[in-house]
Amino acid sequence: MRIVLPFLFCLPALLAADKIELFNGVNMDGWLGPDNQPARCTVANREISCSSGVGDIHTKAPHGSAHLHVEFQIPAMPAQKGQLKGNSGVYLHGRYEIQILDSWENPTYANGSLGALYGQSAPMLNAARQPLEWQSYDIIFHATVCDAAGAVTNKATVTVLLNGELVQDHVTIEKATECTVGPLLLQDHSGFKDAPKTTMKFRNLWLRPL
Repeated sequence: MRIVLPFLFCLPALLAADKIELFNGVNMDGWLGPDNQPARCTVANREISCSSGVGDIHTKAPHGSAHLHVEFQIPAMPAQKGQLKGNSGVYLHGRYEIQILDSWENPTYANGSLGALYGQSAPMLNAARQPLEWQSYDIIFHATVCDAAGAVTNKATVTVLLNGELVQDHVTIEKATECTVGPLLLQDHSGFKDAPKTTMKFRNLWLRPL
């Protein structure tokens, strides 16, 4: 069953007062690359373009529990298949990956497809659009809760909407055993075996603290 949430089209107006822009549309001032050096992605037309080899990029500021919004464009790579098509990821706290992959008519392992909590939870449906079309994630992330001694009392959870459709429904992140926060990270997949040259684009990145 496909679950569509049309109320999300009202979110920009509803959240205008409390959402925090993660990308200003002009430069990469809020972002860093490997070893906390300046991010080497380029900016044009209010879009970030990250080509293979620039390394992962991450926000300078960490985030806690939040509603995060990320729009992305995956390149067309017809000569590739599986995980070698356009591949990236949105990492919450820099650790927990929501997969970005060209999953349009591209079979792969279920918990590695677009909309997956990578390696743990497959998406409830394939809501992928064709490559070169803009797509969106709305991610509701509740961070790990720890007691005064630093012991985990509640692991982090995530709900994910891909292109307005529910693909992860309040899933507990099994790897969430750390109490520290971290940044939002966007993955450069070039460090993986046989990964081809890829250029991923991103725009309209923001969060609303919860």
